[in-house]
Amino acid sequence: MMEDDLKNVSLSEPQLALMRVLWSKPNSTVIEVVDAMRQSRPLAHTTIATMLMRLEKRGLITATKEGRQLIYRANLSESEVQKSMVAELLSSVFLGNAKALLSHLLKEDEIKAEDLEQIRQRLNQKN
Repeated sequence: MMEDDLKNVSLSEPQLALMRVLWSKPNSTVIEVVDAMRQSRPLAHTTIATMLMRLEKRGLITATKEGRQLIYRANLSESEVQKSMVAELLSSVFLGNAKALLSHLLKEDEIKAEDLEQIRQRLNQKN
């Protein structure tokens, strides 16, 4: 997988949940990933194993053989994936218009008052 492909990451909700397991517990076995995933969603062991193989094939995770088992770790940080997915959302849904995205979040009450205050502080720091 090329470096640019890792910057254009789009993940389904279950794939993102799987990545969150690896971000919170790097170097996990299949069993550890299955146990962590099953706390929030009833997916079969084979489904999770297939998801791991597909994410590895895409270059998003790495599998290392230790003894008889594979150990998985994420190749991208959570913030790198968030950045890529937000950029894709901004580009595809809002046609690159960040103001429209922010307006939508405000209009739909997706941003809490205390979050708005933190955003104001960050904006003031930028100026």
